[in-house]
Amino acid sequence: MKLTSKKVKDYMSYRTDEEFTQCPEAIAAACNDMAEDFNNEFDEGLDAKEFMKLLFFNDPIPMLHTHSYGFNTATGRHIIETLKMRYYEHKN
Repeated sequence: MKLTSKKVKDYMSYRTDEEFTQCPEAIAAACNDMAEDFNNEFDEGLDAKEFMKLLFFNDPIPMLHTHSYGFNTATGRHIIETLKMRYYEHKN
């Protein structure tokens, strides 16, 4: 499922009552890019929304082993940093 800026805004308003100050278009583009990259490489059937949940709420992605005993693994930290980098690329 592709993320859109509307889906990002809707999910964030559902999940938290804090003001959303990031660019939803850049968030959607970064998460869609990551999902496409991982699905092309590993064929896991990952959803772009899972990457957004990892980035903002630190929700684990079990298929990618992003957490171990509740802490981010090296893979999880790498994915988060890559998402941040792509967000800023799309934002600028």
